[in-house]
Amino acid sequence: MSGETSLERLLSGLHPVLHAEEYGYGQIAPGEPMPSGLRPFATVAEDEGLTIVAPASDLARHHVGHDAGWARISLGIHSSLEAVGLTAKIAAALTGAGISANVVAGFLHDHVFVQWERRHLAMKVLNGLSGHDV
Repeated sequence: MSGETSLERLLSGLHPVLHAEEYGYGQIAPGEPMPSGLRPFATVAEDEGLTIVAPASDLARHHVGHDAGWARISLGIHSSLEAVGLTAKIAAALTGAGISANVVAGFLHDHVFVQWERRHLAMKVLNGLSGHDV
Protein backbone atom coordinates (compact mmCIF):
# COMPACT_ATOMS: atom_id res chain seq x y z
CA MET A 1 0.00 0.00 0.00
CA SER A 2 1.40 3.37 -0.94
CA GLY A 3 1.01 6.61 0.99
CA GLU A 4 1.93 8.01 4.37
CA THR A 5 0.88 6.17 7.54
CA SER A 6 2.64 8.20 10.25
CA LEU A 7 0.04 10.39 11.95
CA GLU A 8 2.68 13.00 12.82
CA ARG A 9 3.82 13.29 9.18
CA LEU A 10 0.22 13.24 7.93
CA LEU A 11 -0.72 16.16 10.16
CA SER A 12 2.37 18.21 9.36
CA GLY A 13 1.82 17.63 5.64
CA LEU A 14 -1.95 18.30 5.46
CA HIS A 15 -1.63 21.35 3.18
CA PRO A 16 -5.42 21.79 2.86
CA VAL A 17 -6.75 23.34 -0.35
CA LEU A 18 -10.14 25.05 -0.39
CA HIS A 19 -11.96 24.66 -3.71
CA ALA A 20 -13.80 27.72 -5.00
CA GLU A 21 -17.12 26.16 -5.99
CA GLU A 22 -20.00 25.26 -3.68
CA TYR A 23 -20.84 21.55 -3.62
CA GLY A 24 -24.06 19.66 -3.06
CA TYR A 25 -25.15 16.16 -2.16
CA GLY A 26 -27.84 14.73 -4.42
CA GLN A 27 -29.45 11.39 -5.05
CA ILE A 28 -30.64 9.43 -8.05
CA ALA A 29 -33.30 6.77 -7.46
CA PRO A 30 -32.36 3.11 -7.86
CA GLY A 31 -32.26 2.10 -11.52
CA GLU A 32 -32.22 5.69 -12.80
CA PRO A 33 -29.33 6.58 -15.13
CA MET A 34 -26.72 9.22 -14.38
CA PRO A 35 -27.73 12.40 -16.24
CA SER A 36 -25.74 12.70 -19.44
CA GLY A 37 -22.85 15.11 -19.00
CA LEU A 38 -22.92 15.16 -15.19
CA ARG A 39 -19.43 14.45 -13.88
CA PRO A 40 -19.71 13.91 -10.12
CA PHE A 41 -16.77 14.32 -7.77
CA ALA A 42 -17.87 11.23 -5.85
CA THR A 43 -20.67 8.70 -5.80
CA VAL A 44 -21.86 6.27 -3.16
CA ALA A 45 -24.14 3.39 -4.09
CA GLU A 46 -26.74 2.87 -1.37
CA ASP A 47 -29.83 0.66 -1.29
CA GLU A 48 -32.01 3.78 -1.54
CA GLY A 49 -30.22 5.16 -4.60
CA LEU A 50 -26.98 6.67 -5.84
CA THR A 51 -25.62 9.55 -3.77
CA ILE A 52 -23.85 12.11 -5.93
CA VAL A 53 -21.40 14.73 -4.65
CA ALA A 54 -20.79 17.43 -7.25
CA PRO A 55 -20.68 21.19 -7.64
CA ALA A 56 -24.15 22.44 -6.71
CA SER A 57 -24.45 24.35 -9.99
CA ASP A 58 -23.88 21.11 -11.95
CA LEU A 59 -26.51 19.26 -9.92
CA ALA A 60 -29.00 22.08 -10.50
CA ARG A 61 -28.21 22.25 -14.24
CA HIS A 62 -28.89 18.50 -14.53
CA HIS A 63 -32.09 18.75 -12.44
CA VAL A 64 -30.79 16.50 -9.66
CA GLY A 65 -32.45 17.28 -6.34
CA HIS A 66 -29.77 18.09 -3.81
CA ASP A 67 -28.73 19.76 -0.59
CA ALA A 68 -26.25 22.52 -1.41
CA GLY A 69 -24.09 24.49 0.97
CA TRP A 70 -20.92 22.43 1.18
CA ALA A 71 -17.30 23.41 0.66
CA ARG A 72 -14.67 20.90 -0.44
CA ILE A 73 -11.27 20.97 1.23
CA SER A 74 -8.70 18.59 -0.25
CA LEU A 75 -5.78 17.46 1.87
CA GLY A 76 -2.47 17.67 0.01
CA ILE A 77 -0.76 14.79 1.80
CA HIS A 78 -0.80 11.39 0.06
CA SER A 79 -2.35 9.38 2.86
CA SER A 80 -2.41 5.61 2.94
CA LEU A 81 -5.81 3.98 3.17
CA GLU A 82 -4.27 2.10 6.12
CA ALA A 83 -3.35 5.26 8.06
CA VAL A 84 -4.81 5.34 11.57
CA GLY A 85 -6.08 8.45 13.31
CA LEU A 86 -6.09 11.12 10.60
CA THR A 87 -9.85 11.27 10.17
CA ALA A 88 -10.36 11.23 13.94
CA LYS A 89 -7.91 14.12 14.48
CA ILE A 90 -9.51 16.19 11.72
CA ALA A 91 -13.03 15.49 12.94
CA ALA A 92 -12.11 16.31 16.55
CA ALA A 93 -10.44 19.59 15.59
CA LEU A 94 -13.39 20.66 13.44
CA THR A 95 -15.86 19.51 16.11
CA GLY A 96 -14.09 21.77 18.58
CA ALA A 97 -14.93 24.69 16.28
CA GLY A 98 -18.54 23.57 15.80
CA ILE A 99 -17.97 22.45 12.20
CA SER A 100 -19.34 19.20 10.79
CA ALA A 101 -16.96 17.14 8.68
CA ASN A 102 -17.96 14.74 5.92
CA VAL A 103 -14.83 12.93 4.75
CA VAL A 104 -14.46 11.24 1.37
CA ALA A 105 -11.32 9.16 1.00
CA GLY A 106 -9.76 8.87 -2.42
CA PHE A 107 -6.91 6.53 -3.27
CA LEU A 108 -4.33 9.31 -2.84
CA HIS A 109 -6.02 12.08 -0.85
CA ASP A 110 -8.78 12.74 1.65
CA HIS A 111 -11.40 15.40 0.98
CA VAL A 112 -13.40 17.07 3.75
CA PHE A 113 -16.78 18.64 3.08
CA VAL A 114 -17.74 21.37 5.55
CA GLN A 115 -20.58 23.88 5.75
CA TRP A 116 -20.07 26.51 3.06
CA GLU A 117 -20.42 29.44 5.46
CA ARG A 118 -17.81 27.92 7.81
CA ARG A 119 -15.23 27.07 5.14
CA HIS A 120 -12.72 29.78 6.05
CA LEU A 121 -12.82 28.87 9.72
CA ALA A 122 -12.37 25.21 8.74
CA MET A 123 -9.26 26.15 6.77
CA LYS A 124 -7.90 28.03 9.79
CA VAL A 125 -8.54 24.99 12.02
CA LEU A 126 -6.91 22.57 9.57
CA ASN A 127 -3.89 24.82 9.04
CA GLY A 128 -3.55 25.10 12.82
CA LEU A 129 -3.75 21.34 13.16
CA SER A 130 -0.90 20.98 10.71
CA GLY A 131 1.20 23.60 12.48
CA HIS A 132 0.86 25.97 9.50
CA ASP A 133 -1.24 28.73 11.01
CA VAL A 134 -2.35 31.15 8.29
